[in-house]
Amino acid sequence: MPLGAASAEPTKVWLLELEGAIGPATADYFMTSLEDAQDAGVGLFVVRLDTPGGLDKSMRDMIKDILASHIPVATYVAPNGSRAASAGTYILYASHVAAMAPATNVGSSTPVSIGGPTPFPSAPTPKPKPAEGDDSSGEEAEGAAKPGTAMERKVINDAVAYIRGLAELRGRNIEWAEQTVRDASNLPASEALEQNVIDFIADDLDDLLAQLDGLEITIDHNTTVTLDLADAEVTRLEPGWRYELLATITDPNVAYILLMIGVYGLILEFYNPGMGAPGVVGVICLLLGAYALQMLPINYAGLALIIAGIAMMVGEALTPSLGVIGLGGVVAFVIGSIILMDTDLPAYQISLPIIAALAAASAGLFVFVVGAAFKARTGRVRTGPEGMIGGLAEVLDDFDGLGRVRAFGEIWQARAEVPLSRGSAVRVSSVDGLVLSVEPNEDEGA
Repeated sequence: MPLGAASAEPTKVWLLELEGAIGPATADYFMTSLEDAQDAGVGLFVVRLDTPGGLDKSMRDMIKDILASHIPVATYVAPNGSRAASAGTYILYASHVAAMAPATNVGSSTPVSIGGPTPFPSAPTPKPKPAEGDDSSGEEAEGAAKPGTAMERKVINDAVAYIRGLAELRGRNIEWAEQTVRDASNLPASEALEQNVIDFIADDLDDLLAQLDGLEITIDHNTTVTLDLADAEVTRLEPGWRYELLATITDPNVAYILLMIGVYGLILEFYNPGMGAPGVVGVICLLLGAYALQMLPINYAGLALIIAGIAMMVGEALTPSLGVIGLGGVVAFVIGSIILMDTDLPAYQISLPIIAALAAASAGLFVFVVGAAFKARTGRVRTGPEGMIGGLAEVLDDFDGLGRVRAFGEIWQARAEVPLSRGSAVRVSSVDGLVLSVEPNEDEGA
């Protein structure tokens, strides 16, 4: 029956706006909003999409919820100039309604950097010509010359089967769906409509709702609903604090900085037990960084290199080795940081200036520690009897030979080879047990 026909109330339409790369925060925001929409009895859930792509896991989580939804989901690529590239194409194909604004595009759905190099199909090996007198057609040779590595073919074929299944489910162009995965094909909105990749082209949301009014949509595989959107009540969703928090900490640069703050906070707490603040901040930042990294496509070799680099720089601080260990730590730290994110998506790469800044700060720290260690070796002794030599003292009574002086905030027995008068300043020349040998301070006389 038509949605909203049984009630005098207008049909509820919720609008969710997604911009930028599809990631854990985006997926969480989308799935939570769709669940709330179903609980609220919304008649149509519209996703206004503009994305360059995103993470495979986040995309698949979103598609699972779309396929299991009890209410129609319409994905609308808008405003003008937007795109539904890579992961966005899969989401568009999975939706009950696929629409685009003019001057938008869809496609480029070849998966990239899933656990290794970009699995883009490589050029096929030329088929060898059959020898004279050979009746074979060369089919065996052609079949043996498959493009790419086994892993690349597995990734591509998996993605092809996935998007073909979505196209078959929604009755959309299956051939182009495969083409956009294998060849990274793209289509503008007008051609996408002509080739049955999308269902509608709409100038804006009002135009889209007008075209969808009265449309029959099949949900749950066997339930058909008719959209009644003549007087639809549109609600624009606003992201809450949870989305903002997840979006912030799952930014690769932020996650990387949190990890570094956490490590250095714990190091400082270990050097100065009882300070409290560095340890608390370190634990919180380390846990947040670890949570963010486990949601991101990290390269564990890169993470191991970062940890090894930090360990070597700390080792340089504890056992100075003229900078050899520390330099190796900086190199490992930089290389690990560069390869930490295991993806070719620009939105999930760590900024090189941030890597350089943290590497320079870490290098500066161990250089400072090494310099302080050398200075301590060559500097004047500050503690023990040796540190007292050369210190100043004040004579408390006139004496010749043995008397008392005030030195270092205490009263000491003192021995002098010349007579000394009360109140005069003397300098400690040596220490013999609890007796100081003193001599007149020549600087005072000058």
